[in-house]
Amino acid sequence: MRGLKTALGAEAAEADAGDTITVIGNTGDDITLAGLRVCPDLDTVMYTLGGGINEAQGWGRARESFTVREELVSYGVLPDWFGLGDRDIATHIVRAQMMAAGYPLSAVTEALCDRWQPGVRLLPMTDDRVETHVVVDDDAGRRAIHFQEWWVRHRAALPAQEFVEVGAESAKPAPGVLEAIAAADFVLLPPSNPVVSIGTILAVPGIREAMAQTTVVGVSPIISGAPVRGMADACLSAIGVETSAAAVAAHYGPELLDGWLVDVADSDVQVEGIEVRSLPLYMHDPESTSAIAAAAIELAQELRD
Repeated sequence: MRGLKTALGAEAAEADAGDTITVIGNTGDDITLAGLRVCPDLDTVMYTLGGGINEAQGWGRARESFTVREELVSYGVLPDWFGLGDRDIATHIVRAQMMAAGYPLSAVTEALCDRWQPGVRLLPMTDDRVETHVVVDDDAGRRAIHFQEWWVRHRAALPAQEFVEVGAESAKPAPGVLEAIAAADFVLLPPSNPVVSIGTILAVPGIREAMAQTTVVGVSPIISGAPVRGMADACLSAIGVETSAAAVAAHYGPELLDGWLVDVADSDVQVEGIEVRSLPLYMHDPESTSAIAAAAIELAQELRD
């Protein structure tokens, strides 16, 4: 084994020959629907790298149908704003059966990956139940709703007053998480949401501290003051962080982040204590995505030397 890289978040790059990549996935987005435990981030990594993702929408299974979902909605046991495809439901049934039999989420994830062969070691951030809830103000007053309801149903249009990682304070890193970070040549923070994806993982006690002991390079999810994808600006605004490449790097801080890749449009960005490099960050195709991963590896190796 030439080296070990650990990617934190919901995205991962394909390993070079001889390398091993461990992906630590966010489980704060997980939700229980119709008795099934749905793990969107873990499944997206597994389906994407295993060749089963719906590439057009970036989540769920390819060649999907929704017959079971329609029936569950008719019975009133599934909200009509959350899409569960028939093929996807099969994954959740397997997960529910294994967890009901006493298997932890990390063991379940390993078993599911035996089928998909994603080419990376996929670990949940924790085996404990952690859910991201969002405090909002609407016609019903101030209340907390599950992140999925805020994100999928309301499209983050309800101003978030606060994000609460329910269960995170008492959670423990899943088996292998701290060991993977400690053994890693470096850790890569992909351009995932810094608040409700990366931030949720860092909220699990011990993970941030472990990362502070190794080389960490991040890829900015913000280009020219706007999210590359999704609604990260709504999340950043809720915690008082400006939507900019510089502000996100400063939010992570030099005690965590050693290197930071920004787009050429943000080439003037400087953050004290963090080495900043610029290159095209739009992932138009596999080639451009590979170039970004290669630049992150190169920067990490420079910072380690």
